[in-house]
Amino acid sequence: MALRALIFDVDGTLANTERDGHRPAFNAAFAEVGLPWHWDEAFYGTLLVTGGGMERLRHYAEHFDPALLARPDFEELMHRVHEISARNYQRLLAAGAIPLRADIGQLICDARTEGVRLAIASSSKLDNVVALLRANLGPNVDTWFDVIASGNVATAKKPSPEIYQWALKQLDLPPRDCLAVEDSQYGLAASLAAGIPTVITVSDYTSKENFDGARMVLAEADRVSLEKLRLWHATASTS
Repeated sequence: MALRALIFDVDGTLANTERDGHRPAFNAAFAEVGLPWHWDEAFYGTLLVTGGGMERLRHYAEHFDPALLARPDFEELMHRVHEISARNYQRLLAAGAIPLRADIGQLICDARTEGVRLAIASSSKLDNVVALLRANLGPNVDTWFDVIASGNVATAKKPSPEIYQWALKQLDLPPRDCLAVEDSQYGLAASLAAGIPTVITVSDYTSKENFDGARMVLAEADRVSLEKLRLWHATASTS
C-alpha cells in the first residue's frame, strides 16, 4: 500500500515548542506580572502531564502556591498570565527562536516534492501552528498542507482520536494510506485509536514514555527521511 499522506503532530514533533517556546514565554509573563514563579527545563517536563496552559497554571498553583490560589483575583491573574504568555510565544516565533527539529523541514519539503500529501493534527491553536511553519519554512508554507487540524476544530484533546478522525475526513483517505508522526504516548494513543500507523520521534520530555504499538521509535538525534517513512509504512501495511 502506497504512502499517500503524512499527518504531523506539532508540539514536540515539529519543534521543541514546549521547552524552547511556551516555557520561556510563561517565565517572562510571570516576571511581567510580578509572580515569583520560574519553570526551568527539567521541572517544566513534569508539568506536561497536565494538558493546556490554563490547566497547567492552576495545577502549579494548587501544588506549589496555595496562597495565590486562594486569592479572589486568582482566575483573573491567571488569564492575564496566559494572554501575556501567548503574546510572548508569538514574538519568539517571529524572531526565529523556535527552530524545527533536525530533518523535519527537509522531510516536509521532500514529501511535497514527491506528491505525498501533508496534514497537521495538533491541539495547538491554529495561529501558533501557522506561525511556526511560516517562521521556519516561508510565508506560504501553510498552503503546502491539505489539512491543518488544530485545537480550533477538536473539542477533545489527545488521547482522544477526534482530531485525527477529523483530519482523515478532510483528507478523504483511509487510515491505512497515512502515517502519523508523533512524539508522545497520548499522541500515539490518539493516532492508533484512529487506525493510523504511527512513527514516534521522541523529545527530551517524552523519552521515558510507553510507545507500544508504534511502527518505529526514533531518538531525538536519529535522522528521519521520506524513504524511511515509506519503508515503515509498507511494513505496517503488510503486517
